[in-house]
Amino acid sequence: MLRAKYINKITEVNKIFLDKIVQKGDIVIDATMGNGYDTIYLGNLVGENGKVYAFDVQEEAIKSTKKKVERDNMTDRVELILDGHQNLDKYVKEEVSCVVFNLGYLPRAKHVVITKPDTTLEAIKKSLKLLKPNGIISIAAYIGHEGGLEEKNYICEYLDNLNQNEFNVLHMQFTNQINNPPQLILIEKKGDIINS
Repeated sequence: MLRAKYINKITEVNKIFLDKIVQKGDIVIDATMGNGYDTIYLGNLVGENGKVYAFDVQEEAIKSTKKKVERDNMTDRVELILDGHQNLDKYVKEEVSCVVFNLGYLPRAKHVVITKPDTTLEAIKKSLKLLKPNGIISIAAYIGHEGGLEEKNYICEYLDNLNQNEFNVLHMQFTNQINNPPQLILIEKKGDIINS
């Protein structure tokens, strides 16, 4: 039986890129921790000498992720932060190779708390400053919930105008799937920029 293996979900497409970019020993950010699956995935990519900063505003996200981090013996490389991603620059001072955003709400929880356009864009702008050359910001934009499409459009309005001499912006979406499938936006900081 033939099955789609790599492009059936945005999260799987995303991993094709992240697997190539994130190296052992890197410092990365999970800007929307949620249930911690990306946090653990990133923790495996960076290895024992790397560091993952993971952010969420919900205590249940921290609790859920903490269990996974302890189960996988990653407490020495993962820092869980109960704060909004718009404040990431208060905690992260180093250059990072990757920042991962999953916009929307915490899966399997009440859909009351969702990411917001203004704080998400603030976090993206701060992430751009923290990115090392050839680092990427990965944004999975879930547009099926109320406010999701507006948030995606708000962010894209800014990203569409980023200087192409400094950044590459790639926007991917499924064109034949129903029910508003998520979209993937990748931003790469170009590596040959000379800071003046």
